[in-house]
Amino acid sequence: MPEQLRILIVDDEPLAVERMQILISRMDDVDLAGTAANGEAALRMTAALAPDLILLDIAMPGMDGIDVARALGRLPNPPIIIFVTAFDSFAVAAFDVDAVDYLMKPIDPARLRRALDRARIHAVPENTRNIKTRFLEEFWASDGNGLKRIRAQDVDLVRAERDYMRLHVGKRSWLINHSLAKLEDELDPECFIRLHRSAIVRRDFVTGLRYDDGGWCALLNDGSEQRVGRLYAENARKLSGRSRDAR
Repeated sequence: MPEQLRILIVDDEPLAVERMQILISRMDDVDLAGTAANGEAALRMTAALAPDLILLDIAMPGMDGIDVARALGRLPNPPIIIFVTAFDSFAVAAFDVDAVDYLMKPIDPARLRRALDRARIHAVPENTRNIKTRFLEEFWASDGNGLKRIRAQDVDLVRAERDYMRLHVGKRSWLINHSLAKLEDELDPECFIRLHRSAIVRRDFVTGLRYDDGGWCALLNDGSEQRVGRLYAENARKLSGRSRDAR
């Protein structure tokens, strides 16, 4: 990526565009490539200007920001996307289209700076930087009027809760819209283990295993317990270092 980060602003609110222009004008390492007021114009201007990054509103008339991001993702060399919106309800969909960040209006200048720095790191070719783990490193969950960034390594336990997953971190928890089967593939197996069809546990959060009533129960660091499902009994044995024929 060039030293000057060329940015396209896409928002249907003139005041929001003006504020973003002011924030960008105060930064030495970014350059405003242009602005667009709707999704269709965003696609045309991306083709004409080839911006490095798009600050993209989501709730726009006609083609919304998620649709724009999906269309851009099909390009041979798509720009980086940072969503900028007044609503936190789009967070899951936003990260499903590989957005680098998700900013809530009104934009805090320091928060925008961090998002742009993150975009620069994301844009560096993998063969010129340290290879990033292929496993999931963070979650973004609704937290009051905004979003909370949760590091995967801080999650103690994930439990299925109807159509959602609940992330347990210490005494707090957050709901996310995610499939447990997909999450099992995305989490580092060296750090996490599935012990039940509805539960994934961080390995070092397990303090012991107890066998009773014909099955295993994992003892957790917070004093609670997690029943081990029959299909995952082998995982419990591996966790304890016991052989298959051990009780």
